Amino acid sequence: MNYFKKILRFAGPYKKFAFLNIFFNILYALFSALSFAALIPMLDVLFNQNEKIYTEPVYEGIGQVKDYFKEYISYRVTAYSGEDEMKGLVLVIGLVLVLFLLKNLFNYMAMYFITFLRNGVLKDIRNRMYQKIVDLPISFYSEKKKGDVIARITSDVLEIQHSFLSILELIIREPLTIVFTIAVMFFISVKLTLFVFIFIPIAGFIISRIGKSLKKKSDRVQKEQGEFLSIVEETLGGLRVVKAFNAESRFFKTFSTSTLRFFHFSNKLLNRQNLASPTGEFLGILVIGVLLWFGGKMVLIDKTLDASSFIAYMGLAYNILTPAKAISKASYGVKKGNAAAERVLEILETENPIRDSANPIDKNSFETTLALEQISFKYENEWVLEEFSLEVAKGTTVALVGQSGSGKSTIANLVTRFYDVEKGAIKIDGVNIKDVSKKSLRSLMGLVTQDSILFNDTVRNNIGLGKENASDEKIEDAAKIANAHDFIMELPQGYDTNIGDSGNKLSGGQKQRLSIARAVLKNPPIMILDEATSALDTESERLVQEALEKMMLNRTSLVIAHRLSTIQNADTIIVLEKGKIIEAGTHDTLLKNKGVYNKLVAMQSFV
Repeated sequence: MNYFKKILRFAGPYKKFAFLNIFFNILYALFSALSFAALIPMLDVLFNQNEKIYTEPVYEGIGQVKDYFKEYISYRVTAYSGEDEMKGLVLVIGLVLVLFLLKNLFNYMAMYFITFLRNGVLKDIRNRMYQKIVDLPISFYSEKKKGDVIARITSDVLEIQHSFLSILELIIREPLTIVFTIAVMFFISVKLTLFVFIFIPIAGFIISRIGKSLKKKSDRVQKEQGEFLSIVEETLGGLRVVKAFNAESRFFKTFSTSTLRFFHFSNKLLNRQNLASPTGEFLGILVIGVLLWFGGKMVLIDKTLDASSFIAYMGLAYNILTPAKAISKASYGVKKGNAAAERVLEILETENPIRDSANPIDKNSFETTLALEQISFKYENEWVLEEFSLEVAKGTTVALVGQSGSGKSTIANLVTRFYDVEKGAIKIDGVNIKDVSKKSLRSLMGLVTQDSILFNDTVRNNIGLGKENASDEKIEDAAKIANAHDFIMELPQGYDTNIGDSGNKLSGGQKQRLSIARAVLKNPPIMILDEATSALDTESERLVQEALEKMMLNRTSLVIAHRLSTIQNADTIIVLEKGKIIEAGTHDTLLKNKGVYNKLVAMQSFV
């Protein structure tokens, strides 16, 4: 129930719908019991057992309330129908119909208002999850599978709606229906109702035993669903490689193994769940059978109960079965919902280690330097950077070169606060970036990565991501600087052309130029280029390099380079090896030194 309480916190904004639901559920439960009790006078008239009473009965206290109501209804039927029995029958049938109509009307109104609460909570949980998914650091997703995260925001949240939130409908309605029905049953016969209560705990115990292991089985089903969604996501992401290496059968084997486990887990879960309904039904009918025997004895032998009251009593007893079954199903729902809620709340309650300080500074400009002061960082156990220091002055271009794993991309991740340093400090104009709000820090920086990250949208909207509400003219100017305008105009709908998933309708060079246009439009004072040309052919590299040079003009730039030909004009080139600076200087100076940089240039020239 702990998870249930946490999920219910999301119901706060929809309290008015909850109260309206409760109000109409109370009316539904009341009229559900009364509609069956109204069968008694109808049966009395039908079987000619209705005693004709011509004077209005007098109420003589709570002890005689049952006889008073019976006599009062007989008096009303007599007064209305006189000697015509059919008129009396029409009256009591009309009463029964009105009560059943009101019962169903109140049921609809209760369900109408709970719909807004259920769907509202569902919407808010999904929105909160999406916010959290975007807010959590990149390191979180190096440990989690994307497919599992997708499963949590889709199927797990939906499971919460089907289990936890459906219980909201039952919390008031079903228990109250049982309470009001039992009250009317006591009203008809105390002895018979006490007899029924002997069997209810036995039935409840048997049903609870069935549902005990549902949470564990449900948890396995949901985890496996996340597993095969991850396989689908990885397959789609690497489809070219899968096809090129004829690995379709291998991936299919992995996927089918996962779905086979899902098949077995689901069968066990659903078969256990399906056992609840027939078990509950049989136990209910067993109670009805015992009632028929005991109640029949009271009618035929003891003469302590009249036939019409007994028939109505049986209807009331059956009226308990439906809500009782719904409550037993709801208990299974809680167990299934617990597993889903646990997975959803794991995401929602994950602490973000990279968060703003208590009173963050909103920094709107870059004035002097970006400094890395004695910083140390490790991803897991091995240090990537140790006591590393670097200063980038405003208006200069600093390039970082070195072998893979030397720490170049890590520096870009730390400067943008995708990760936090473990020792030392990164300062912008002398202010520690941990004291600057993440939003204002990142607004000062533009990022162009090796992998052109584009979205399934139009060219215009992909470039416009760099600046909200940018005019068409500004977007086109940014595209011209990025050498992208000409090829965009050749596309079928120009700037309104959809570029497909991850921009797959474009070439590598075109995608990279759109990424540069996006960064140009943002117009940040600091530009970070993470191997922006390493994946391009010579022609595309030339066009992209021209675009980068135009973009970096009069701007502070931190360039992580793989192709050394692209950084020859940098003000300072830093050569890294295992997280340490081994050389620093201009291109010409480093060539003269005949050191590591010179060897790297010679190797690339040879290639």
